[in-house]
Amino acid sequence: VTDPDVRSSWIVSGIYFVATVGLEMFLGISIALLLHETIWGKNLALSILLMPMFVAPVIVGLLGRFLVDSTYGLYAWFLDQTGLITWEILGSKGSALAAVILMDVWEWTPLIVLIVLAGLSSMPPPVLEAAKVDGANYVQRLRHIVAPLISGVVIVALLIRSMDAIRYYDIIAITTNGGPADATKVIPIRLYETAFRFQELGYAAAIGLSMLAFSILVAHLFVRILKQQGLAR
Repeated sequence: VTDPDVRSSWIVSGIYFVATVGLEMFLGISIALLLHETIWGKNLALSILLMPMFVAPVIVGLLGRFLVDSTYGLYAWFLDQTGLITWEILGSKGSALAAVILMDVWEWTPLIVLIVLAGLSSMPPPVLEAAKVDGANYVQRLRHIVAPLISGVVIVALLIRSMDAIRYYDIIAITTNGGPADATKVIPIRLYETAFRFQELGYAAAIGLSMLAFSILVAHLFVRILKQQGLAR
């Protein structure tokens, strides 16, 4: 706890955790609601949307590093031409962290879409039809009917992504390996370096136990919320 390097890694992990999970939940729920209302081409759109989820994280990291490379990367060229980013994306603290966050979001938002869409598909149609007959608009139906019915599914999706985001390693290791200047050095990267680069296995084990404790606290929080809603025993 008193080690400034470990503390900084926890701060980076916290930023990474909030940004990835927050963006994935917002985009995943929004896309799922849009697909649920879609009539034509729904299955095709869902099939295309789920493709990133089946790509190995290592491949996502390699692909992302290729696309943001300042020499031949498509994204880097587009950002440079538009004047949005004219520097090396993975060579700057802010843009490097944003890049790895967006790579994670691109890969795992489809999982949230799939889970939430399953919850939306299980809603009883008569309830929604009755609300329409009573004059409830889309926002009212979403707030008073859809949200309560899928809240349990959303919490489960949030729990799954939270547990994964805490220990995420692959994309960052492939793209930046914690750099530049420790800007993307999340706690799993710090643990790996401590154990296998500096050969401090005992200290690495302590870091790993702190990650385990944090994971248990997060899981306990979500299970408690599910119990309060009567969705878990």
